[in-house]
Amino acid sequence: MFLTKFLIIAWLFQVQSTIALESDETNNVNTCNLPQSLIKEIDSYEPFVHAIINETLYGSFKGVTWNELAYFVDTFGPRFTGTTVLERSIDYVLNKSMEFGLENVHGESVSVPHWVRGKESATLLKPRYKNIALLGLGSSVGTPPNGITAKVIVVDSFKELENRKREVRGKIVVFNEKYISYGETVKYRSKGATEASKYGAVAALIRSVTPYSLYTPHTGMQRYDENVTKIPVACITAEDASLFRRMSERGTVLEINLKMQAKNLPNKVSRNVIAELKGSKTPEKVVVISGHIDSWDVGQGAMDDGGGAFISWQALKLLKHLNYRPRRTVRMIMWTGEEVGIVGANHYIKNHRSEEKNLQFVLESDSGTFMPLGFQVTGTEEVKCILERIMKLFSIVGNLKIRSPSGGPDIESWVNAGVPGGSFWSQDETYFNYHHTNADTMLVENPEALDKGTALFAALSYVLAELSVDLPHHK
Repeated sequence: MFLTKFLIIAWLFQVQSTIALESDETNNVNTCNLPQSLIKEIDSYEPFVHAIINETLYGSFKGVTWNELAYFVDTFGPRFTGTTVLERSIDYVLNKSMEFGLENVHGESVSVPHWVRGKESATLLKPRYKNIALLGLGSSVGTPPNGITAKVIVVDSFKELENRKREVRGKIVVFNEKYISYGETVKYRSKGATEASKYGAVAALIRSVTPYSLYTPHTGMQRYDENVTKIPVACITAEDASLFRRMSERGTVLEINLKMQAKNLPNKVSRNVIAELKGSKTPEKVVVISGHIDSWDVGQGAMDDGGGAFISWQALKLLKHLNYRPRRTVRMIMWTGEEVGIVGANHYIKNHRSEEKNLQFVLESDSGTFMPLGFQVTGTEEVKCILERIMKLFSIVGNLKIRSPSGGPDIESWVNAGVPGGSFWSQDETYFNYHHTNADTMLVENPEALDKGTALFAALSYVLAELSVDLPHHK
């Protein structure tokens, strides 16, 4: 998952209270003044919502999302940007969407970066021999064929690096930063190589950005600033980073050999995946449900973001199956190139700028499909009030809430332009334990949670697409 998504959400738990309900987090009370006619209309959709939920949790769609996702990730594995595997997985979704009878099924081409990891290794040579688990970071340069062998300096922060800058030249910098939150700590992954290079480092090794580790390195994107020497950079485990810190504090001289075959190759063409259920009355007006189809080149990409992509896809198929065709169009998008810079979404949104005025709501799931808590939303107070009222229809799933702001990275440009938007909010406390690692597999996914996510995406998109009023934009 690309780093800016969590700079956006970074756990900004700012609850918006609605519909005369007391917020259990802020104890503030705000009253919504929705017209009684609109309240009555929203409440009238309850039978449709219950039918959607029942079909997913107890009917023919029970377990389908988990089974479909498992087949997909088992068949294709990780789907990294620029690879043939990603494009084959896109073909699969397009073909299956047409077989199911979804409408306006197509891919929209976009040029994407092509970074290749290649073989990589790190070995502690002094004071003892030890193989070091690592994962190179996206866009990193490689090392010479025989690698880089150099002494090590271990620092806990950028501030310590600056204070010890005279010790850095010719060394490998190991960052042993403390994990605070993803949004706060990810700067070491994204800027570690640049900051180390400023003082003459030959490489950088970053403690993986995670609150918990079972000797699992985490990959992700990084960016070189302009006018700095590009040096190889990788993430190592929290265990090794803390080990090296303890050794260095005892005055032990550390020496590491780092080998990385990483390469940045010319761009390739990928595709955003689009499928629709055309609106019955105003098809030009659209509700978007989405997730991204690409993943990192490790694990299976089941959690990031296979789950989000598949609850969107299965939600659309569910509405088709139930023959629930709302007045507006429901459009499913699987974004490409999210992990390497939100490339697919930004390209699509730019090319479809003229359609923004007709967007009723844009929805995304990209922070795990665990047991649902509700939705994170950005919009006017009226929009939040409407969504809070809709949440009442989902009571058979649980006590779902609305909070702000939205956390979706791919829909960010739309939301920033004033389009009402939301992201799936679930019990994601363990998300960063698996994020961008070989542990991102189907074992992370729960069939019941995926069923509930599918039901909520289908039900919310249906109600918003059928609603008689257009949601106001906030800009």
